[in-house]
Amino acid sequence: MFAAGHRTGHGDTVKDISLMTLKTTTGDNMIALYYAMPKEIDSLLKDNAAALMQTIAGVSFYKITDDIIAVAGGIGKVNAAMAAQLCISLYKPDIIINVGVAGCFKNVEIGTLMIADKYIQHDVDTTGCGDPIGLVSTVNIVEFPVSRTEQTKNILNQMNISYLCGTGATGDWFARHGERAKWIADTFHPLFIEMEGCAIAQVCMRNHVDFIALKSVSDCLFGNDNYDFNFPKAMENINGIALKFAKALI
Repeated sequence: MFAAGHRTGHGDTVKDISLMTLKTTTGDNMIALYYAMPKEIDSLLKDNAAALMQTIAGVSFYKITDDIIAVAGGIGKVNAAMAAQLCISLYKPDIIINVGVAGCFKNVEIGTLMIADKYIQHDVDTTGCGDPIGLVSTVNIVEFPVSRTEQTKNILNQMNISYLCGTGATGDWFARHGERAKWIADTFHPLFIEMEGCAIAQVCMRNHVDFIALKSVSDCLFGNDNYDFNFPKAMENINGIALKFAKALI
């Protein structure tokens, strides 16, 4: 437990909001909403008067409600994995929900909600050792599980939210139309592509924590100019949906 105003000596700050003030009897689940970029999390923090609990190793944790925290972990797989493990070790969430934007392999309206039913890492290649493409060593799997898919669909249906469901592809590459995107599409057949989700899924799997992903379409890789990257439109509704969804899981 940290004292109010404690400074770790590495530029990290800690408020007086401890785990004990979060995990209450109001619900069965403690939920963490994971975001990569601060601008993805901004509206959630402002709309809910969120309190900064602590920043550790550059990862900021916020109290949204007694049962929901939010994490701003950084872009890319290493940042995502580090932040996810910190979150699990510090706050013991039952569920981590990765919220944010992603590029879509289908031509759909910007802002369309997508959920994952499994994840792959498109930039892992140890085929030179005889492994299948995408096999992640140590855990020795290609496809990483996503939790509560049917429950996710049921909640979104009850919320009258339309969505697409499919495979999420993660890698340290900002996806654009071209030969690499075509190769990923032909090899893994994903619905969407981004830079954090599967890293979080891997950490959650190894810690026996449920993992869910809610993504808003920011661009369509094989579309025309009308489908180019549009962050503001992609973020218009996703945080409101994510918070309502998380509350339905508690």
